[in-house]
Amino acid sequence: MKLLITRPLPDVVMQAARARFDVTARQSTLPLTPDELRASLRDFDLVLPTLGDLYGAAVFADVPAPRAKMLANFGVGFNHIDVGAARAAGLQVSNTPGAVTDATADIAMTLLLMVARRAGEGERLMRAGQWQGWHPTQMLGLHLTGKTLGIIGMGRIGKAIARRAHHGFGMQILYHNRSAAEPGLPARAVTLAEAMAADAVVVAVPGGAGTRHLINAQTLAHMQRHAIFVNISRGDVVDEAALVQALKSGAIAGAGLDVYEHEPKVHPGLMALENATLLPHLGTAALEVRSAMGMMALDNLTAFLEGRALPNPV
Repeated sequence: MKLLITRPLPDVVMQAARARFDVTARQSTLPLTPDELRASLRDFDLVLPTLGDLYGAAVFADVPAPRAKMLANFGVGFNHIDVGAARAAGLQVSNTPGAVTDATADIAMTLLLMVARRAGEGERLMRAGQWQGWHPTQMLGLHLTGKTLGIIGMGRIGKAIARRAHHGFGMQILYHNRSAAEPGLPARAVTLAEAMAADAVVVAVPGGAGTRHLINAQTLAHMQRHAIFVNISRGDVVDEAALVQALKSGAIAGAGLDVYEHEPKVHPGLMALENATLLPHLGTAALEVRSAMGMMALDNLTAFLEGRALPNPV
């Protein structure tokens, strides 16, 4: 079967893919263009897309009888795919949960520590040659040990963040989840407002219409002035204009982001703020993790090829 892989993937994944499928490997690191999206449905049996490849309803409407029968998404998030429209067009959709959990939780902790201890500011100070030596009140930040952490979204990644924060830093865990969750450690389910009032807040919810701008001016108003905010979920979960205003006004102490509302564009207000730590979507950026994600996507494609149930259907 003809398989389109829409972005370069680790060598081990490409070798495995070529051993099983007739592979066309796109070399661009940019998302599929509108024409490429439609051609992928017309010209291939299977597609392995990823973040930014916008398979919206209009794409499926323009290809009413697609050759493609499956989208094996590289990534756990799939809000760039209209799953209902895909199914209506006869396509199955899968994703790669599990493989991303620990790596994404690690990035959440990285951002928490960077913002709390003002590491980004300090690194810029050093590179600018402006450091004048140690003194007792230089760049004082937030001591995370023993503080409260509000986790918005207690799925796989939320639970992994909770374990790191509680067992590693003795943090008290508050969480807000849309459905009942068993965190697996001492934690208290609270309202969204109560979770936002913690000393530090991490957002780990899925993307999509149901969570767009979940974090906005109203929810940010519940945060304390010394508190820090981290987003490792999806960019459009946060109203970036409202976040910029909260940071500029001193309503919150700092923010760390790995994802952005209009990725790869970043709100210019965030770029200008010293109390915003910005990473280029590094959540799963480790070779073994990206390799595991690719192999999981191939496992789903192989299951489809062999007529078996998909291991990770969406």
